[in-house]
Parts: sequence; structure tokens; C-alpha cells
Amino acid sequence: MGKLLLITSLAAVCLSAQTVPLTALEKEFQDSMAGVVLEGQSTRDGSPGLSEDKYAIDKVVKTGDDQWTFFARIEAKGQTMTVPLPIQVKWAGDTPAITPTGQAMPGMGSYTARVVVYCGQYAGTWSG
Repeated sequence: MGKLLLITSLAAVCLSAQTVPLTALEKEFQDSMAGVVLEGQSTRDGSPGLSEDKYAIDKVVKTGDDQWTFFARIEAKGQTMTVPLPIQVKWAGDTPAITPTGQAMPGMGSYTARVVVYCGQYAGTWSG
């Protein structure tokens, strides 16, 4: 019975996510984040030099006013899995800003971020 309830709940979430209307900018953001790998470099507090960063996103889906679900590929213990992460996205004019604040990410801890995505590039600050 528990598995059926979980499957039914997931199906309801997926169906409701598909019915949220998108503005032209939101549609552009959603399309640009499909099957994308964000690669770059970052600095770490207290550590010299740069570190490589890589984030694989299968897709993003708007689920509410400023709410989106990012389907991110995560590697853990030698396996890759896609994890749905509910994340708030705000808009600064024509630029989406990913804005979780102290948000718990399943199995990964809590994160705060301000990351903008524009013209195929991303930049920001985050901690966790």
C-alpha cells in the first residue's frame, strides 16, 4: 500500500508540474536547462587556488510561483542517480537567479546560494 501511495503522489506532482503556465522567459530558462552540464571553477573559503565544479542537470520544471524542481544527476558511492531538488528561482529582469536559503537537499546537507544563469553561463556564490 505504501508504494502505491508513493507512486500516486509522485504522479500527481508530475501532472501538476506540467500544468503550471510559463512565461516566455521561463520557457527559455526551462529549455536552456535541459540536458545541460554546468562546468566551471570556484574558490573555497580559506583555501588557495581554484577547484573544478560540475553540475549535471537533466531538466528543470516549474512547480509553483517561484518554485522549480531541478532534476540533477548526483554521483555517490560509484553510482549516478537523478535526484529531484525543489529550488526557488527568482527573476532579476530577464535573468533567473537560483536562490535557496538554508535549504535542505536530500542526503547532501543544507545550502544557501545565489546563482544567476545568463546566455549559457552561470555565476554565483553558495555555501553548504
